[in-house]
Amino acid sequence: MIVSGSLLEISGLTKHFGGLPALSQVSFRAEPGQVTALIGPNGAGKTTLINCLTGVIRPEAGEIWFEGRNLAGLPAHRIARLGISRTFQNLRIFPRLSVLDNVLCGLTVRAGGSMLEALLRTPGLRHRERRLKLMALEVLDNFGLADKAAWPAAVLPYGDKKRVEMARAFVSQPSLTLLDEPVAGLNPDETAAVAGLIRQMRLAGKTMILVEHDMELVMGVSDHVVVLDGGSRIAQGTPDEVRHNPLVLEAYLGRMSVTA
Repeated sequence: MIVSGSLLEISGLTKHFGGLPALSQVSFRAEPGQVTALIGPNGAGKTTLINCLTGVIRPEAGEIWFEGRNLAGLPAHRIARLGISRTFQNLRIFPRLSVLDNVLCGLTVRAGGSMLEALLRTPGLRHRERRLKLMALEVLDNFGLADKAAWPAAVLPYGDKKRVEMARAFVSQPSLTLLDEPVAGLNPDETAAVAGLIRQMRLAGKTMILVEHDMELVMGVSDHVVVLDGGSRIAQGTPDEVRHNPLVLEAYLGRMSVTA
């Protein structure tokens, strides 16, 4: 059962592919209002864990306690409705839709309504649509994209497309947001902008799990760091504790200076 005060507790999560362990008895917690980073070399099990957490993959063993409910084995749409959103390692936006419409897609869990309402265009439906549009525009403003709301997403530079995906993940006001490599492919200025957005969301009380290879970003925005290697958790702690952990330096950071 979830520990009092923890928003998320993962316990003994296990998943194999072809007999090889992608996750092996992985356990950790994410506290409300904090950024928990999940790091490790390629193939460590980070994305598999995120996919188990969001219902894309069914774990073979273990529990995922979120706000007092075990999510292990629930389908993705039910988990989304419970208040978990995500971005993706490989950018997933709708290039032919406007920036605004891309972000509105993140509000489908809040849309409600019925086919009859949609056909009749009832006053209640129109009111709900206006409210959702205002929510999307507010988030676009927070992410510095309000002036591009009507642009087709396809014409945006890559860094702005990443911000659109982040805005879509946050627009539904989820209890937990999973950021899967949000700065992959970005230049230093774009990375700094995303780091600023993550800090802004944290100051607003948002809870995030960050999967990332950029150690400067991880150490700069995280409250707690969990390290995976070969599907197992090999370390966890504050960024400073993890930075100085010899197992982490050997498995993931290599020759990086412990003071870097």
